[in-house]
Amino acid sequence: MTQDPAAPKRAAASGTDGGLENADIQGLVAAGYGRLPAARYLLLRVQNPVAARLWLGEIADRLTNAAAPVTHTGLNLAVTFAGLERLGLSAHTLGGFPPEFAEGMVTPHRSRMLGDTGASDPARWRWGSLTSRVDILLMLFASDEPTLADLEEATATDLAAAGLASVARLDTVDLGDREHFGFRDGIAQPVIEGFGRAATWRDSIKAGEFVLGYRNEYGRYAPRPAVAAGADPSGILPEDVEDSTVRDFGRNGTYLVFRQLSQDVAGFWQFAEREALASGQGSAEKLAAKIVGRWPSGAPLVRAPGSDDPSLGKLNDFDYGNEDPSGERCPVGAHVRRTNPRDSLDPSPGTDKSVTLVKRHRILRRGREYGAPLELNPTGSGRPPVDDGRERGLHFICLNANLRRQFEFVHGTWVASRKFAGLYDDADPLIASRGPGNDALTIPDQPFRHRILHLPQFVTVVGGAYFFMPGLRAVRFLASISRSGAQPGG
Repeated sequence: MTQDPAAPKRAAASGTDGGLENADIQGLVAAGYGRLPAARYLLLRVQNPVAARLWLGEIADRLTNAAAPVTHTGLNLAVTFAGLERLGLSAHTLGGFPPEFAEGMVTPHRSRMLGDTGASDPARWRWGSLTSRVDILLMLFASDEPTLADLEEATATDLAAAGLASVARLDTVDLGDREHFGFRDGIAQPVIEGFGRAATWRDSIKAGEFVLGYRNEYGRYAPRPAVAAGADPSGILPEDVEDSTVRDFGRNGTYLVFRQLSQDVAGFWQFAEREALASGQGSAEKLAAKIVGRWPSGAPLVRAPGSDDPSLGKLNDFDYGNEDPSGERCPVGAHVRRTNPRDSLDPSPGTDKSVTLVKRHRILRRGREYGAPLELNPTGSGRPPVDDGRERGLHFICLNANLRRQFEFVHGTWVASRKFAGLYDDADPLIASRGPGNDALTIPDQPFRHRILHLPQFVTVVGGAYFFMPGLRAVRFLASISRSGAQPGG
């Protein structure tokens, strides 16, 4: 599961990468646009490929790249496999994409692996299901709502004339550094080598783990879709670093996972209050922290096991294998311990070997919340919140260069699995779907462990898709099909 399925000639390649080609990489890879708190996502379907390619050519020069300073707006674009087909990319080039991207998120075996069952079954989704195809994702970011409205008007006022139909228009909300359940978010993000930001060895990840065309944590290049040199007569695409006879359509691109997650905030805190009293686990806040793995301030349980310590709210330099191997401080099955196990996994827990293994499965999160926040402590009463009937949640977005080895491994093997790290029937207590045998949380303690049973489902998937976010040259190449008549791939 941890090896890139690279062709032999690619696995044997040698040499070193130059610097990142920031001007060809879309800006969302480099930063989450934290200075642009207003955002909107437009999900589109290609109705007229010729008109859509003309639109693509017009918008290509307006897309924000990783070299551009973040000022008042940001604009990025991604395309599904079905969208690339509709836009005219040849079968030869499409065959260079990995099967998980080509098949999509909603195939039955993938739904089972990701835990998209029951209430999260794709048949219930609002978008991204087999009957609600999405081709293009247009992501708009701005410094404020009026600027966002202006950006949307300038880029998407007449989609029909551009050969595009709207599937969904998804708004976001700025909650600062918190998410809807009330916990600090975005603390343990990996840092891509080459973007010039300081990071510990644990969080400094090779560029090829997130951007195609560069070496990854194995020292290899991930497989990339290629175009025959003769099919790119204008020389828009770069030469493949491993095969000079083809042009690299994938270089400087990345795979984008989008999942719309509806959160039952009131249900979460009501359960924590009720179960904390019934199980003798102390306060609702303490039990909630056991579920998440951090306190609401962000303080890790490993360093603050008894009570919240806001002074540790941004702490990321800690271990599980060395500091809490049995999970008595932070349960082994807690959400943040599953999604980033640090040094705690076999075969060598507590060592750099374990950290190296985990580094090969990291993802880069770029999501935004949606829906009005719920008051978590109504009128200072100390009681759990009451459901107000309004939906709220997270537009989960992550970037990775290998969907199978990164997002799907993390979600299928660590999050949705009932047997993570030696557990028996404990799926992720915060975000996993519920069903027989995966609704428990084991809390190690002395002299006996505690078992929290019959966890409700707090997060439900209501939409999702796999996208490819191409480099800027690849966007221009797609647009060139209509002008030159070339059939990419030869």
